[in-house]
Amino acid sequence: MADPYSTLGVARSASEAEIKSAYRKLAKQYHPDKNQDNPKAAEKFSAVTNAYDLLSDKDKRARFDRGEIDADGNPTAPFGFGGGGGGSGRPGGFEFNEGGADFGDIFEGLFGGAGRRAGGGGGFGGFGRSAPPAKGANVAYRLAVQFVDAATLAPQRITLQDGKTIDLKLPAGVETGTQMRLTGKGQPGVGGAGDAIVTIEVKSHPFFKRDGDNVLLDLPITINEAVKGGKVKVPTVDGPVMLGVPAGTTSGKTLRLRGKGFTGKDGQRGDQLVTLLIDVPADDPVILQLVEDWQDGRAVRTHLGV
Repeated sequence: MADPYSTLGVARSASEAEIKSAYRKLAKQYHPDKNQDNPKAAEKFSAVTNAYDLLSDKDKRARFDRGEIDADGNPTAPFGFGGGGGGSGRPGGFEFNEGGADFGDIFEGLFGGAGRRAGGGGGFGGFGRSAPPAKGANVAYRLAVQFVDAATLAPQRITLQDGKTIDLKLPAGVETGTQMRLTGKGQPGVGGAGDAIVTIEVKSHPFFKRDGDNVLLDLPITINEAVKGGKVKVPTVDGPVMLGVPAGTTSGKTLRLRGKGFTGKDGQRGDQLVTLLIDVPADDPVILQLVEDWQDGRAVRTHLGV
């Protein structure tokens, strides 16, 4: 059973950022899409995903560090107890002095009343508990999500290894590297099935780009639209909308469409930022004649020192 710190190649004192950085590097290295001819890469990808799943959860990491759970997230067996009756016993190799405290009550609390007191002196008898049955292994999946689907949190369908399909609801704040846990959808085991760990990959888009929870778009406009202004149709992740272009607009001017971005972890949607780019036609005789007959004498580059 591999140590998750060793699997990710980080120290036990590693910060959350260091753990996330190490996981992203290894996930990219062993990604199944980049290693289709290397079956061992899929196993390593699953291993680093499982390790990150444990160490990115503060509670699980703390329990693992205390030895309460193993690398698969299963409870570890409590230390065994032995020894005969009488005044003292040696549970797990430790000797307890019963001169004052009643350790029987303590162990009954820890082990659900499984303790047995033997002998008139109040010592521990054959005290023990077997480890719980192990759960099945977790299974790692990768789900590619279209950019627009991620922005609008559109439901996604994934096919599991048993051939069954499940519809997933994407979480707010979804991004590449986001993980979703499907409880009981992993490998079967004596103690129950493991979980499916789904890692999201948000695909790039031909003209939208993401900046935090905002969506960026470069929008070409004509000279007429820039000079006269007016309404132009703009694509958004929610579908086309009309945008007002001010008269006298210059290239590089950015307009904001509120609430047309990604849904953040706080449940609020970002905006779409539209940067206007004037598209000048090449070799248009009318425009060439226009600039021949008209000169703009403004010093438009003075602020640049030239």
